[in-house]
Amino acid sequence: MEVSDIIKPENQVFCKTQLLTDTTLSYCPGCGHGTAHSITMEVIEEMGIVQDTIGVAPVGCSVLAYDFMNIDMTQAAHGRAPAVATAISRVWPNKYVFTYQGDGDLAAIGTAETIHACNRGENIVIIFVNNGIYGMTGGQMAPTTLEGMMSSTSPYGRDVKTMGMPIKMTELVANLPGVYYATRQAVHTHKHVRKAKKAIKKAFENTRLNNGISFIEIVSNCNSGWKMTPNESNIWMEENMFPYFPLGDIKVNGKLK
Repeated sequence: MEVSDIIKPENQVFCKTQLLTDTTLSYCPGCGHGTAHSITMEVIEEMGIVQDTIGVAPVGCSVLAYDFMNIDMTQAAHGRAPAVATAISRVWPNKYVFTYQGDGDLAAIGTAETIHACNRGENIVIIFVNNGIYGMTGGQMAPTTLEGMMSSTSPYGRDVKTMGMPIKMTELVANLPGVYYATRQAVHTHKHVRKAKKAIKKAFENTRLNNGISFIEIVSNCNSGWKMTPNESNIWMEENMFPYFPLGDIKVNGKLK
């Protein structure tokens, strides 16, 4: 075979975890949700906990996560995923229970459920995708929208005098005693994907040890909502999102970094 033949699509082998279905992802091209889905399922498969894992999908861009994740899933009302996960975990304490939520869901309508589940130290994993905007419903301003950032409901940019500062959920919940592990990661490069996957694996291992809440924030882009190409949105994310939402561990083994 010639070298030129190797790169032909028909000669390439694309490997994906068996826990991702063959359903076409509904996410916009370039969105980080697909990668976050993939590494979460890879961790579950590699840990051998497929039959013991239950995911909770709320409302937002991830509302159809059960179509893509080939594991036991249930749906929650908007913002209520931590409450549903709490019930499942208490009924089946030996299960690995996780939520998969966006910033509009977790940090807005679901603030109460998030805070109180974290404060109680429920033995669940929360995966929180933060793209600084309401992606599914038209690009409205979210609690995580940056100062000066334009959205459909802040067309002149977020004015912190009237709209408040963007909320840093991971720092907020890290200060609660029930949170055992809190970290912020990204998935836009190979290096960041590896770190994010390692963090998700650590979170599920914490569940195995009954350590309480593990809170994994993934800062992602929203090229559609931000009105950019995927590459432009990744650059904008690095230059604007990361300075305000710095990546890395915030709380490990119950201790703030």
